[in-house]
Amino acid sequence: MLLRLPTSVSEAQECMAEGAVPIGGATLVWATWQRDGFPELAMSLRDLPEATAMEPEALGAAVVLHRMDDRVPEVLRRAAGSVGTGAVRRAATVGGNLVGSSLRCLLPAALVLEARATVLGPDRAYETDLTEVMAKRHLLLGLRWRTPTASGYRKQPAEAGGPPPLVVATAVHADGEGHHRLRIAVRDGYEVVSEAAPCDAGAEEVLAALERTDVGALPPGARDVVREQVAGILGPLADR
Repeated sequence: MLLRLPTSVSEAQECMAEGAVPIGGATLVWATWQRDGFPELAMSLRDLPEATAMEPEALGAAVVLHRMDDRVPEVLRRAAGSVGTGAVRRAATVGGNLVGSSLRCLLPAALVLEARATVLGPDRAYETDLTEVMAKRHLLLGLRWRTPTASGYRKQPAEAGGPPPLVVATAVHADGEGHHRLRIAVRDGYEVVSEAAPCDAGAEEVLAALERTDVGALPPGARDVVREQVAGILGPLADR
């Protein structure tokens, strides 16, 4: 297998045109390659500046999960810290988790940040939403978002080899006119539900609004965790 390491977007496009298979830490594909054979040409974005950024409002797709620190919002940092084992987090990348994994542990965090994705197409890099990235499995270059007022993350304990654990991610956003909205994303099994509600009136009003959305159709146990997370993030804001 020949591994290409492009240092510019144009070089990455050339690799794509040559049929290079994108890889990050290869944590999700290594066993398959050992069984079925390695691709002739692969491409890593680890030397591409656009894919290695880590800033308060931007994160590259080639960033390794264990490198995430307080430069990014709490919800994203905690989501990355909950993925697999330490060995996995030292190899797995943001792009691999979001596009290559069926669990997509970072997706709820990215959704509550209302992140936009930059992807690499055959002729240009462009911005799109996460729904398109997941559906079409684009080559992800990075994410961008606006800094939230507050954010939180909870992943329920789960047995190894069992069903995916419940994940609840939250973030509060200000609109610039003194109003706030809460964005919540819940991973229940392999499905992710994301909703938003104004939150200036307090936690009970937010929960009542969320009950009228797909969040209200979640199992009772999941709704209990949602209630705890909403109260937990909005309580400190009410005291400010």
